[in-house]
Amino acid sequence: MTSTPLTIASYDRATELKAFDQTKTGVQGLVDAGIRHVPRIFINQPETIPKATTYVELPVIDLGCPDRASIVESIRAASENFGFFQVVNHGIPLSVMHEALQGVRKFHLQDMEFKKRFYTRDASNTVVYNSNIDLYSSPAANWRDTFFSVMAPSRPKAEELPEVCRDIQIEYSNQVLKLGGLLFRLISEALGLEPNHLGDLDCDKGLTFVGHCYPACPQPDLTMGATKHTDDSFLTVLLQDEIGGLQILHRNQWIDVPPTPGALVINIGDLLQASFV
Repeated sequence: MTSTPLTIASYDRATELKAFDQTKTGVQGLVDAGIRHVPRIFINQPETIPKATTYVELPVIDLGCPDRASIVESIRAASENFGFFQVVNHGIPLSVMHEALQGVRKFHLQDMEFKKRFYTRDASNTVVYNSNIDLYSSPAANWRDTFFSVMAPSRPKAEELPEVCRDIQIEYSNQVLKLGGLLFRLISEALGLEPNHLGDLDCDKGLTFVGHCYPACPQPDLTMGATKHTDDSFLTVLLQDEIGGLQILHRNQWIDVPPTPGALVINIGDLLQASFV
């Protein structure tokens, strides 16, 4: 009796990551190329892919409520129990929110040669476009492309931003800065501090505009648009599109956060939590 053992070539992840990165076309480039199978660099272990197992409604806080004490208490309770909440009547027009989403879509729908001009891993660039900021360190890459710009405290010159989205990027960032100032005052009060406490610490001075794109995936059960993480910021103001997909971990259970028309999702970030540990 004879046998011929088969040897499977080892998975050279570092080489595959570099090859993907050097295309400078991101996940959208894979989709445009017509791939039918998710490359190994994106495949998650099954146990790392969360499933929503319960229904819990994320608090929706009306910032237009005339009872300021009620708003402050709602923010205190939501921050303590969830670390997340949604806000409505926040002062940002629906038209600006819609245009912001459209601006992000327009950037990601540009041809590859246009986007390659911005593709970099140098976070100090005015506009950074790439796929997975932690591409070389994460256990599995996310099925996501991103562009971002630091918009405050020093805003880039308008001509340095992509023309397809520069006007709305500037307008939306200005609007969110105003909202951030209000939220930090309310959170200061919720902490039993003077309203300007967090503002005086410059928590509301910096802002980064981040535009994610999650291209259609041929095997969505194998990968994720964003793996489990926390935000290393003071606050994240998240504008979802109508597709949704956001989940948060609450008491060891993953819960869905479906889009609420006109609402923004607020995430208490690591820096703000660390400031009061």
